[in-house]
Amino acid sequence: MTETAENEYDLAVIGSGGAAFAAAIRASGLGKRVAMVERGTIGGTCVNTGCVPSKALLAAAEARHVALDAGRFPGLGAADMPVDMPALVAGKQDLVEGMRAEKYLDLIADYGWNLHQGHASFTGSADDPLLDIALPDGLPKRIRAAHYVVATGSSPWSPAVEGLEETGYLNSTTAMELTEVPESLLVIGGGFVALEQAQLFARLGSKVTMLVRSRLASTEEPEAGQALAEVFADEGIRVVRRAVPEKVTRDAGGTVSVTATVAGGAREFKGTHLLVATGRRPVTAGLHLPDVGVVLGANGEIPVDDTLATGNPRIWAAGDVTGHPEFVYVAAAHGALAVENAFTAGARKIDYRHLPRVAFTSPALAAVGMTDRQANQAGIACECRVLPLEYVPRALVNRDTRGFIKIVAEKATGRIVGITAVAKEAGDLAAAGVYILEGGLSVDQVAHLWAPYLTMAEGLKIAAQTYATDISRLSCCAS
Repeated sequence: MTETAENEYDLAVIGSGGAAFAAAIRASGLGKRVAMVERGTIGGTCVNTGCVPSKALLAAAEARHVALDAGRFPGLGAADMPVDMPALVAGKQDLVEGMRAEKYLDLIADYGWNLHQGHASFTGSADDPLLDIALPDGLPKRIRAAHYVVATGSSPWSPAVEGLEETGYLNSTTAMELTEVPESLLVIGGGFVALEQAQLFARLGSKVTMLVRSRLASTEEPEAGQALAEVFADEGIRVVRRAVPEKVTRDAGGTVSVTATVAGGAREFKGTHLLVATGRRPVTAGLHLPDVGVVLGANGEIPVDDTLATGNPRIWAAGDVTGHPEFVYVAAAHGALAVENAFTAGARKIDYRHLPRVAFTSPALAAVGMTDRQANQAGIACECRVLPLEYVPRALVNRDTRGFIKIVAEKATGRIVGITAVAKEAGDLAAAGVYILEGGLSVDQVAHLWAPYLTMAEGLKIAAQTYATDISRLSCCAS
């Protein structure tokens, strides 16, 4: 194969998700000729199988739960809502296809870059990397670019458990395609995806049991895991901690059995369905990156420095494929930053110090900055306050005080270094927390800021006030 002028590009992007589109859009803005290579469905994980479909179903499950729980308000009664799962999934799919067309496919035409649909693999050498594309018609195509951005994302990963692969199981992708509500669901995992999926199906009517290796949301504050465990118990979700799955089987009637070691002894758990939500791994198989000087990490990730450069100065990586935090807003920031550094001789660096993290449970879990433990490990002598939601007026009028707001502050200066919340709209609290941390604000400064009454964000002000004030002695409107 030979390369012609029409197969020469300034940038070739492998993938078509958030990182890939951000890279292509930024390069187009710089006047560069762009090619995009995608082997599957345009749009990547977020719009097709991740954020959009899962949050659409979570919103539907929330609506049903609110109706069933309406009795918490005097004068209202609970209203049962039958679940038409095929219609629910069809509605979710309509939303996905509409967003894929408007936010992805239409943009390719608007910006005018070339889309090649096929399997990509590197060839050539480290000094002159080329890209071979196996097209659907079987014909090969080779392109050359001044720079490449690998943005192939990640896929669900499952641990090595005896019988798991033979038995069959759901993952975060296939669970979104179910056309019936599972009668009973076993969930292996306790991270963000496991939390969301467990509550989703429980609220749709499944009897859910979670098998968790340590605790819920183990990377966040321990108060968060405890608060969510209490919420889940209220909603009938069984959480089994320190459970290590050892064997999976399915009987002739279709019932799945998971044998797990729990507190040193073997226990068996049964369900009609099994969901494994134990994380994701980067998608790099078949790219032949080592052939062009890019050595992969232990889990298949592409190691990058904080400018997103790989071991080859012409090859960059962005998004989940780097093994960095798996949020679509991280991927988008990666894509744009990699292109800027590639074509403007810049050296912008990615900075995760104030990265917000959100699990869309209800109430939601959200955090920004350091946890108490991380602050101590960083050598910061800190002082923490945990504000129960019973002291937040918005939670009181919502008739739902499940949760808390926690502030981690440097003891010597009062500078806030971390915020965690389990609350309705906790993601908005984390967004406000980004600005608090970026501004280097202290608890005293936040305690004296304006905060609109009867908003959940007012809780940040009240939590800051606890450092110097007995808030139990304040009027509800006099904070």
